[in-house]
Amino acid sequence: MATACPSVPTEALPSKSSIKTEPEAEDDPCIGLEDVPVRRDPVITLMSPVCGLQPLVWSQDHRLAACSSSALSMMELVCDVHSNKQDLTLHRTSIPVPTEACKLRVGPAEEVGRAKHKFSTHPDPAVRQVFLTDKLMNPRLGAHKGIKYASWSPLGCDSCGRCLLACLTLDHRLTIHNSHKRLEWNVLVDLTKKYSERLKERGYTRKDNEPLQADLLDFKELQRRFRMQAPLRMEWSSIYTIKQAQPDNLCKDMEVILLAVLMENGDVVLWKFVLPFTNGADVVFYDIIESGVTRPSDLAWWEYENGDRRMSGLIVGSEVGPVKIMPVSLSGVKGYFTLRHPVILWKECDEIAVENIKCVTLTHPIHKSSCSLIVATRGCYVFWCLLMITSAGLNVHNSHVAGLHSLPVVSLAISHHTVTVYTCSIDGWIKKLTPTFTDTTLIFKQEDLLRPESLMGRRIHGIAVSHNGAYIALASTQGMVDGHHPNNRTYQVHFVTLKTPEMAAALLLKSPSQNLYKQADLLDLVRWQVLKNKCIPASLQEELDRKIQEVDSPYFWRFKLFLVRMLHQSLQTAPTDPRWKPMHEFTKIFVTNEEEEDGENVKAGQKDDGNGGEKELKEEVNLEEQMAEVQAWINAVETHLMREHMKKVLSHVYLNTWFAENFKIPTCGLVEYLSRDANDRASEVLIGHIKKKMHKQTFPEHCSLCQAVLPFNNHKQATCENGHMWLRCVLSHQACQTLTFRRCLLLDSIARLPEPEGKRHFPSPSTFHFTVALSISLLLLSPSTSAFIPLSLSDHRSTLWAAVSLKVNTERSWYIFSK
Repeated sequence: MATACPSVPTEALPSKSSIKTEPEAEDDPCIGLEDVPVRRDPVITLMSPVCGLQPLVWSQDHRLAACSSSALSMMELVCDVHSNKQDLTLHRTSIPVPTEACKLRVGPAEEVGRAKHKFSTHPDPAVRQVFLTDKLMNPRLGAHKGIKYASWSPLGCDSCGRCLLACLTLDHRLTIHNSHKRLEWNVLVDLTKKYSERLKERGYTRKDNEPLQADLLDFKELQRRFRMQAPLRMEWSSIYTIKQAQPDNLCKDMEVILLAVLMENGDVVLWKFVLPFTNGADVVFYDIIESGVTRPSDLAWWEYENGDRRMSGLIVGSEVGPVKIMPVSLSGVKGYFTLRHPVILWKECDEIAVENIKCVTLTHPIHKSSCSLIVATRGCYVFWCLLMITSAGLNVHNSHVAGLHSLPVVSLAISHHTVTVYTCSIDGWIKKLTPTFTDTTLIFKQEDLLRPESLMGRRIHGIAVSHNGAYIALASTQGMVDGHHPNNRTYQVHFVTLKTPEMAAALLLKSPSQNLYKQADLLDLVRWQVLKNKCIPASLQEELDRKIQEVDSPYFWRFKLFLVRMLHQSLQTAPTDPRWKPMHEFTKIFVTNEEEEDGENVKAGQKDDGNGGEKELKEEVNLEEQMAEVQAWINAVETHLMREHMKKVLSHVYLNTWFAENFKIPTCGLVEYLSRDANDRASEVLIGHIKKKMHKQTFPEHCSLCQAVLPFNNHKQATCENGHMWLRCVLSHQACQTLTFRRCLLLDSIARLPEPEGKRHFPSPSTFHFTVALSISLLLLSPSTSAFIPLSLSDHRSTLWAAVSLKVNTERSWYIFSK
């Protein structure tokens, strides 16, 4: 079973093999170039050295976490439609390392003091030296400061529909963070402290709750108490939906997520979070799994899904070599099955540590069945295991990929969409492994990832791949300079492309999720191409128009709106002066006494200036005409999407009979706006049904300052006859006259309600259920903002909005961000 898998050329593959890669060039006209890596600016310089098991971790909501000795730095990739710069737009935040050291409690202070004094002066050197060199038990050595590991949850776990962040420091403090406000992080719960309190209540007993046979004066007992509450690694599970009985005997769907924490003694502690998770007191201890691994090294979730059947477990790696899957029992999950016993993936104890365990679920292209691919690093090798469930049971195929690196692999990243594995060693070499399926086994095609010249000779400490595989982030520092190590090192994070803009556009057109926010990394590549070439590729525009004619989905219209907006940005010239510099209305005229000038020179100068001025004037006129055409294009796409959204608003309110709440929407204004297009037959039918229900009611809107009627002349804002201007809600088209409301992070549109209401902010297309607590914000967002909302129709969280305060004056109104 311990066979090596050498590099295999493409032409030597079996005839029945199938490679899980991007679409081939002959299948898609948009793909014609190879994915040559290109370094993107800016290069992020970290304030302190990187540290931890995996320095870089990328989330599903496009935030990159970099672990360092002083803080956990976050870089959020934002696809900005209001900027014409070709560089990446990164919003940076950080979570500082706590100044107060985390102290683990293992018993009464007096008893702990006696035990430490005993073992620090123990006559047996084997006991004394182990105690004195153990920083966990002997804090006098000084604990390391820094971030050990960070883990992102799936999308949609916090109150804003984004990812939760689990952060583990080098002094064994495990905390959960969220970012509710703009660029601000809050600590929700300290799980190390919470678990320590639970152990204290149980008397530091094991899972079976049997009485202890020894006290703290026993060295092994002291070791056990420290190691049983020292976190080593943590990973989030997928989101599960369980049934919960209500007091009225009705069952309610409740979504939960589990966090598995691997302790130094081999135990895996499971914490249950009810979603959306907002309060630290709501976290519940779920279970503890005794893996039996005395020297654990890594942890990962194994999840299998085939139709209605689901199964999951925890992959635990060891420092001595073995790898196994521990069963996890989940009650209340429909179609969930539990493993009967642990599954051994690798049993040889060869003293090679197992690290960087990753698991991806995919479909076997030959057998047409679900399977799981598990990869991990073991020294210079890459261990892989293919799990397939058949009628005969669970089949395990494993092996190693040899000959990759001459030095141990320090980091491993996997692109889930294309099933591509990337590995790197500290010498800077990055390898790309592409799996190839055969009837009975798996073969990896090995390739060297070309590095830009600016990264040559640099040491790489970690890599991470973006959610859709568009970028790879590298944490690096200087290598040898003139044969010597540098005195001072600077640690940087580089961003390198893994796909071309043509490939990214093809993937966006074939996206099954049809959500632009979830594919912001691919969208940024297309944005970069439009800004660089100052035009939309003709092949992309033709394919997009064909998709719109065939499907007419709002997703393609929003994609088209994004492209046209970026084209408009590319045509704008960058301001020569800083934006903070005041602009003078009149230029100063300097008068000189020298009035005698050469007449010929003056005439020649006037002639040259006239020719140059005419050229510049022509260019300006052409640019203005082109920008006017693009702006008209933007207005046409926005009008189409806005009309479709208005139809949905009216149909949901007036044609659905199960609404028990009276909604306030400008019905007459929407009807009048839709009736302007005489060729829209669907609008005529909808308006006819609505007028029958309205009879002679008008439902006018009134200004809250002067009580004047607010006409519906514009879908973005409303202005009364006295000049008071109010922005309109993009969800219900109602004038926002409240003190607080929500604004899209792209400063594009607003929502009337300051907080998302109800459990589901978007209705599920399968169930499509509504409750009385939900208001009109259940509806789809407008074209200008829904392209960047972090949820699709089937997701369950609020949209990505920042709080905005509205200040009102008697003559005008304006809005500012609230921190």
